[in-house]
Amino acid sequence: MQKNINILNKKARFAYEILDKYTAGIVLTGTEIKSIRSSKASIAESFCEFNDKGELFVINMTIEEYAFGNYYNHRPKAERKLLLNKKELKSLHKDIQTKGLAIIPLRLYINENGYAKLEIALAKGKKLFDKRDTIKDRDNKRNLDRIKKIYK
Repeated sequence: MQKNINILNKKARFAYEILDKYTAGIVLTGTEIKSIRSSKASIAESFCEFNDKGELFVINMTIEEYAFGNYYNHRPKAERKLLLNKKELKSLHKDIQTKGLAIIPLRLYINENGYAKLEIALAKGKKLFDKRDTIKDRDNKRNLDRIKKIYK
């Protein structure tokens, strides 16, 4: 029985306004998937970019070297190709041309078939006042929950 692997990008929802979500496969080597299965990966500082051929790559995603790997071990910060339908890639590429939009990873997980998947989002960066509103809303909700708990 395999434990559930779910690596999140916690800062993404705070720093970006999510417009659209996609699920993409990742091209990985053997030692990379073994490191992911042991939860030795991070997508906190990563983002996605298109290359000259129109292929989508995740940049700056950290997958630690596999502890039992030999000289065939992978590079921790290598660019990794994402697998999407051609229609989805064209749509994303067109949207990226719009000013201020970015593709960011939200979640790295292993599906029921054992494949590593990356949930990516088309996102727009929040301004400072939007972030303050998010913090204020979170604090108000927390205070309201406290008050409800007291009077129950």
